[in-house]
Amino acid sequence: MNAHSINVPVSADARIAGYDWDHLGEDLNGFGCTVLNQLLSPEECRQIAGLYPEEKHFRSHIHMARHGFGKGEYRYFKYPLPDLIGTLRTALYPRLAGVANAWNERMGMDERYPAEHAVFLKQCHDGGQTRPTPLLLQYVTGDFNCLHQDLYGDLAFPIQVAILLSEPGDDFTGGEFVLTEQRPRMQSRVEVVPLRQGDAVAFAVHNRPVQGTKGNYRVNLRHGVSRLRSGMRHTAGIIFHDAK
Repeated sequence: MNAHSINVPVSADARIAGYDWDHLGEDLNGFGCTVLNQLLSPEECRQIAGLYPEEKHFRSHIHMARHGFGKGEYRYFKYPLPDLIGTLRTALYPRLAGVANAWNERMGMDERYPAEHAVFLKQCHDGGQTRPTPLLLQYVTGDFNCLHQDLYGDLAFPIQVAILLSEPGDDFTGGEFVLTEQRPRMQSRVEVVPLRQGDAVAFAVHNRPVQGTKGNYRVNLRHGVSRLRSGMRHTAGIIFHDAK
């Protein structure tokens, strides 16, 4: 299979424009995550998952247990990215940049993100963050992903996207996407996000603002995947900043 000839019947721009971004933004502001239902078709999911054994598409292969990350494995794509992954990354970014800039303003942070992803990537590359971060994850029975944050360097875009490529109940059981939110002087809040094949979850990478009685305060988020009870689960991760 040639990663760069995956059929894209609907352009990334068109499919991203089809969502109600006011509603998605409200979810991100209220809960730190939101779901884009049926972002990919089942055939597109199978095509992307089918790239996993083909090493020519990837720059590195990580076994989680070796690093204490959990149990399972993933591979980082190399440039040029597969068409569908690359075009979705470009199309999603400006929709999320507005939310990210509003978050930084509410948290009293000076950094603002440019409207175009290419401009943001140049900032990453100028800062020595040149390695692509979109990845493909594979879990089998008993695998899990510990709670973590994907930062990779001084420049980190505060929202990322994960797309479930396998069908729960048919391809695997267990393996729920989990998001935890550490709140100052309060107990942590947990969000379990139900996904079907082709659904994408956009979620906060590190910090987000929450409105309190005395103004905005900052919460810290981590994400992970619960233990896979059976089968095999593939996920595509779209991270908007590059790595050192």
